[in-house]
Amino acid sequence: MDSEKNFLVTGGCGFIGSNFVRYMLENYQHCSVTNLDKLTYAGNPDNLRDLEKDTRYSFIKGDICDPEIVNKAMENIDIAVHFAAESHVDRSISNGTEFVRTNVMGTNVLLESAMKNDIERFIHISTDEVYGSIKKGSFKEADNLNPSSPYSASKAGSDLLVRSYFTTHGLPAVITRCTNNFGPCQYPEKLIPLFITNLLQHRKVPVYGTGKNVRDWIYVLDHCRAIDFIIQKGKTGEIYNIGSGNERTNIEITEKILELLGKDKSMIQFVEDRKGHDLRYSLDFSKINKLGWKPAYDFETALSETVHWYRQNRWWWERLKR
Repeated sequence: MDSEKNFLVTGGCGFIGSNFVRYMLENYQHCSVTNLDKLTYAGNPDNLRDLEKDTRYSFIKGDICDPEIVNKAMENIDIAVHFAAESHVDRSISNGTEFVRTNVMGTNVLLESAMKNDIERFIHISTDEVYGSIKKGSFKEADNLNPSSPYSASKAGSDLLVRSYFTTHGLPAVITRCTNNFGPCQYPEKLIPLFITNLLQHRKVPVYGTGKNVRDWIYVLDHCRAIDFIIQKGKTGEIYNIGSGNERTNIEITEKILELLGKDKSMIQFVEDRKGHDLRYSLDFSKINKLGWKPAYDFETALSETVHWYRQNRWWWERLKR
């Protein structure tokens, strides 16, 4: 990739976005990154505080639903990578309105601006949840969308919008759908950081239902590597599943975290299952494999390193949990 590209990253103060911003600046000496983030509860400036003096990095506080702010951010941009989204399923079940506004309307504003500014590439970061649950086998990119929650429905809607702008207007867009991420700087409402931080505070961990729900887990830096790879090798108009082949039940993840933190099963508290809780997500990611990408991080090692990060960075998450 030409390292002198100008990137716009939406939601760059969030978990995956901030890891991607850092990844790009560490790996491409001459690229520049503009980070557009509204700084909702999950957008944390501390994630990138150490980059504030880097002349290649700039921050704009703003809402992706605001055309004026988006157009300003999109000026002189070569590649837009769109992470910004409301993403917590439980919150969407309580109130789906903000999810539709941000994930659908906000994406539409970005697409219009990307066309107006004639950008080279628009990378839309979606989720495996748009496919719904699958008992056997794995979803391919061309499979039907069958979302179960207001969150995943709003992401499916934004996917369809992106596809329509490629088909109708020729916008050079690519969609990625990734499995469950984990790693540093993940807001402690998600399963792995919630359980790690609860246990570090000697609190029990709430496991939905029987804990038999299955997810494929990918280390966040592998996800960042995959996005970088798709920017370079991906074909415009295509969808790429990103996975790691690390399918685990929630109870297996829970027991592994207990083991890493020296706790026993008495710290598990089974709670009423989530409404519409999908049993299993699984992606067939052979399409990106055939292009030459594969995960680099071993699951067990990455989980151990993630636990270590939360141990060493209590300053980062303790105030969030308060």
